[in-house]
Formats: sequence, C-alpha cells, structure tokens
Amino acid sequence: MKERVVQLEVFRYNPDTDTAGHYQRYEVSCPEEGVVLDALNKVKETLDPTLNYRWSCHMAVCGSCGMMINGEPKLACHTFLRDYDAVIRVDPLAHFPVERDLVSSPDDFMEKLQRVKPYIIRKDKQPISAGEYKQTPKELMRYRQYAMCINCTLCYAACPEYGLSRQFIGPAAIALAHRYNQDSRDQGRDERQEVIATHEGVWECTFVGACSEVCPAHVDPASALQQVKIASSIDWIKENLLPGGKK
Repeated sequence: MKERVVQLEVFRYNPDTDTAGHYQRYEVSCPEEGVVLDALNKVKETLDPTLNYRWSCHMAVCGSCGMMINGEPKLACHTFLRDYDAVIRVDPLAHFPVERDLVSSPDDFMEKLQRVKPYIIRKDKQPISAGEYKQTPKELMRYRQYAMCINCTLCYAACPEYGLSRQFIGPAAIALAHRYNQDSRDQGRDERQEVIATHEGVWECTFVGACSEVCPAHVDPASALQQVKIASSIDWIKENLLPGGKK
C-alpha cells in the first residue's frame, strides 16, 4: 500500500506542568488511504507515547475521537489524510474544558443530556408479561433520524451560541429530547418541554445550521430544533389564545 509523509501540529497541554497549551510538530509515514486517527496512533506508537487523546471503535460509531482538525470539528477516524496537502493542525474540541492534550471534558454536555430525559417515559406502565410497546414502521420513521446521534459533541464545538453561552442546552441534547417526544411509545413530552421550550433551551438557537453541517451521523439537529420551536409555538397558542386553554 502506498504511503505518504504526514506532518501533524498537535496541541499539547499537561495540567500538572503547563500554564498554557502549546503545539508540537510530528512527522510520520502513513498509508495514503489512512485517516488522522491512524497518524495520531503512529505518533503515539513510534514517536511520543505521552500523547493523549480518545478513541475506540475506529468506525465513526462511538463518537470518542472528536477533535478540531484544521479548525473544523471532525471525527479523527473519519477524516482522511488524502484530503489534506499541508500540515494538519489538531486541537481538542472547541467550547469544552481541556483535560490534557486532545482530551476535552464532556461533563457539561452530560449534565444537559440528563436534564432532557433521553429515554422513554411511561405514565401507564404495563407489566412485562404484557409484552413490549409496539409501533408501526411509520411511527418509527418519525424519529429514527434523530435516534442516530452518537453523542460525539461535534455539534457543540461548531455551535456559535454554545460558544457564547454555556447555559444553552445545545443541539444534540435538544435533538434527542425531540427524538423521544416523537416516539409513539413515550408519554414524557410535557416533562421535557419544561426544559427545552425555554430561552436557554431551543429559543437560544439562532439557526446557524453549523451543527447539522458537522454531524457525522447526518442527524440534522438543526432541523430537530426548528421542529421543537414550531411545536412549542403551537403549544403557546393553544394555551393562551384558544378557548379552553390554560390560564
């Protein structure tokens, strides 16, 4: 297999010894059809075992290897070396605290994810002996796209609103809330709306659309957020303008 020399400029930061981050240049030989993760693995295996980053599946499924590659949020296992001619700069994901080198902390995202209750909520639970809650293929297709999220948080790194305001719940969490709101088996929409139909929720979104552009799973969170806005507006009209609405 044909190989090429790859030059990486990698962000380094050790909280035990550094007051600020810096870049370190590496040069390795990798297969022409390789990805950035292959180059990082080659660096770690042959040049610098102290380099820190996350990865697991190498198949764009787990979402672990999200990082900034030449300023764009990408999965390192899904970013091909053939698409770059010059030096490839690799940084930790934007908008998240850096723990060490290319490892960023997802704690804020995980807290927001818990708040939107991304699981099926039932008010009238049936016994296990009654079997599963079934749905038709048509009902499945209402939310299937939004169920494809791999929690890579690339959308948060791309989102200018999240960069300006950490109070914003953010695209992935709201898209997952919408996924369960659309699920015919779920009865927890009212609980989620209390969280996402707020200023720090969906109304903080200005529909830049960067979240959908960088999504490796083609979830299209921007579309989910706009659908939540429409549904929330309809809720408000029903409650405040129509006869019999909530006072």
